[in-house]
Amino acid sequence: MRDPLSKTIVMIQPSGIRKFFDIVGTMEDAISLGVGEPDFDTPWRIRDEGIYSLEQGRTFYTSNTGLQELRQEISAYVARKYDVDYDPKSEIMVTIGGSEAIDIALRAMLDPGDEVIIPQPSYVSYEPCTVLAGGKPVFLPLQEKNEFRLTAEELENAITEKTKVLILPYPNNPTGAVMRRSDLEAISAVIRKHDIFVLTDEIYSELCYMDDYCTIASLPGMKERTVYINGFSKAFAMTGWRLGYACAPAVILKQMLKIHQFAIMCAPTTSQYAAIVALKSCDAEVAEMKEEYNERRRYLVHRFREMGLKCFEPFGAFYIFPSIQEFGLSSDEFATKLLQEKRVAVVPGTAFGASGEGFIRISYAYSLDKLKAALERIEEFITELREEQ
Repeated sequence: MRDPLSKTIVMIQPSGIRKFFDIVGTMEDAISLGVGEPDFDTPWRIRDEGIYSLEQGRTFYTSNTGLQELRQEISAYVARKYDVDYDPKSEIMVTIGGSEAIDIALRAMLDPGDEVIIPQPSYVSYEPCTVLAGGKPVFLPLQEKNEFRLTAEELENAITEKTKVLILPYPNNPTGAVMRRSDLEAISAVIRKHDIFVLTDEIYSELCYMDDYCTIASLPGMKERTVYINGFSKAFAMTGWRLGYACAPAVILKQMLKIHQFAIMCAPTTSQYAAIVALKSCDAEVAEMKEEYNERRRYLVHRFREMGLKCFEPFGAFYIFPSIQEFGLSSDEFATKLLQEKRVAVVPGTAFGASGEGFIRISYAYSLDKLKAALERIEEFITELREEQ
């Protein structure tokens, strides 16, 4: 019998994030700090609109690009928040989460052999989506000394004649790093010089704890070479609603839409109606959730400093990325031992690329009480490790 499987698919490894959480489900009293999902319920006014849309029988397909009113609200939202103007008719489309937008953007832009620069540590989907689109991933290891921000020099050194796209994964999962305006201005000069394109994944843009946040699409000469991706999962606590969007030059979006038409048809109708209310009316709820995340963030930074565990201060998303290099264990060994001995699950840094070795990712999308209990166990664990050395 012939092998029924694609060699490309077989070679792609499953996500390294899930390994430990399959184990957690079998353990009593285990605390998981690994899942990147808000612990808040979707705000009621969003849920009410979803319920109302079902009661009104709004259960039919929408246009492939999404509801016109939603695209108009996305346009207004991005202009209000980030000072970038997108035409809702030709430069915005609604997708099934930000993940679909990443996938179809790369498939629309890449020819076989085109190189995609992927700064790491970063979200696990960029590499497989590049491979599935026929591109060649080029990994750019980020440095802890730079707080895992991408520098212009690092980018310049990674570009070749085959480079087509730079993925810009900020605010960053797993590190919590954020690119400042000055950082973006420096790398945008390199991008324009080499005539390459940018896929900027800003799903955590609303969860930024610094004042000078901006999108690279707002800088001079960058909108026309940038695919801006965002969504509703993180900021609005709508992970299960599966809704995202892409804003891009019409010439790129037109090709993305073809893939979306054939593979998806349209994003969930109920979710789209709910998202209109999210963008129109839920700034206050987003601000409340952000403030609670910020309180948890400050607590974790303080506690790690008390423990003497090296960790730079993250300014975005809801992750913290402490170094565990002092203990002489690999990230996987540390996470496994922590789970077995103290029943706390974290994600090894290597799940997000080889440059994540020596680090672990901790999500603070959990209650402060749960974080405090977990940090007590982690402190016990590292104290014992230090005593063994």
